[in-house]
Amino acid sequence: MRYTAKQIALEEEVAKNVTAEHIEKILGKPRYNNEIYTKGHPPGVVVGLAWTAAGGDILFIETSISKGKGGLTLTGNLGDVMKESATTALSYLKAHAQEYGIASELFEETHVHVHVPEGAVPKDGPSAGITMLTALTSAFTKRKVKPYLAMSGEITLRGEVLPVGGIKEKTLAAKRAGIKNIILCKQNQKDVDEIPQNYIAGITFHFIEEANEVLSNALE
Repeated sequence: MRYTAKQIALEEEVAKNVTAEHIEKILGKPRYNNEIYTKGHPPGVVVGLAWTAAGGDILFIETSISKGKGGLTLTGNLGDVMKESATTALSYLKAHAQEYGIASELFEETHVHVHVPEGAVPKDGPSAGITMLTALTSAFTKRKVKPYLAMSGEITLRGEVLPVGGIKEKTLAAKRAGIKNIILCKQNQKDVDEIPQNYIAGITFHFIEEANEVLSNALE
């Protein structure tokens, strides 16, 4: 309406009917692209949920493996707690390698690189624990992560999944991005129940307690 009013005020040719072709000209280029969060990705790439001072956000965790001597590289401007989550996730995976069909000697012959894009943005906290584990398992087993899926939760060396904060903000960020399935700790169910259901319609929540539940729900 403002665009049309401007055209009239400047005595320009006025579009009588606004069509899809006019939208980009009037509103500008799209600021967000949900497709990158919802489409399928190669093994080792997982969508995580983060809390920021401006609300919830979506982030990728990418893992690649190559021939090496068992080292672990972490990049993406990660804080100490987030680095510890990656180390914990890798230690858990090593201890339970046989359960997931991974040869134990593979860890000694492989260099692991975990990267969280947007390196200019500092990232920290334990919330990416299960996301790190899923990314690592996906990379080692070559099993893709299901599309339209995101997750958030802390992990322990015993494989327990612990609750995290910022659930409302994270969930709304997932909704904006077109995510349809979210994996959370069972103890976070009460936080989801506090969100008005019309805000999160269309999202299926998977509340879990153990790491193996995360992987069975996340990997194809």
